[in-house]
Amino acid sequence: MADHITIWTLDWVPEMPRGFVRDMRLRWAAEEADIPYQVRTVAFADRETNHLDRQPFGQVPFLDDGDVRIFESGACLLHLARKSEVLMPRDPAGEAETMQWMFAALNSIEMVAVPWWFLKMGGQEENPLTQWVDKRLGQLERVLSEREWLAANRFTAADLLMADVLRVSAVREHGERPATEAYVARVTSRPAFAKAHAAQLAHFAAAD
Repeated sequence: MADHITIWTLDWVPEMPRGFVRDMRLRWAAEEADIPYQVRTVAFADRETNHLDRQPFGQVPFLDDGDVRIFESGACLLHLARKSEVLMPRDPAGEAETMQWMFAALNSIEMVAVPWWFLKMGGQEENPLTQWVDKRLGQLERVLSEREWLAANRFTAADLLMADVLRVSAVREHGERPATEAYVARVTSRPAFAKAHAAQLAHFAAAD
């Protein structure tokens, strides 16, 4: 298995985050690109301190690929995308377009949607981020109403990452955005997503 990448995640999580832990992004990418991988774990019980040598913020996932050791799901995904044309075109324009939308998923959408979701889950009566999240999702809706894929006129790692950010139901249920809804359904209907999602659910269920 020396030629396999290793995706590190938690050994167990509660029911609610299953299917959404961010090693999902790397499993999905590996399945799309037919990159052999194995999954290894760190203990949930002391997760904030038991792997600080690999992830200074005590999070998952992180990844091993030979001599390469890398953390942050976006960085890991970009590393995998550079290994396969399935995930990122090799022409400079297509590569640049893919990378810009990967960063947009993380910095323009997820950066707003995740804090908004946490405040919503906390029961805050007036969420101060609602106007911001409405603006960003509205801007993205306009883009998605005009194209099937974000970059290079085909599926890329940018779609994988953006759809993973958007598939949190509470985010999509906030307002009516038919193009976004159709986009998420289109991207998550891919067989590689189904395989990776089922594998993550089975991984955590086995530890119950």
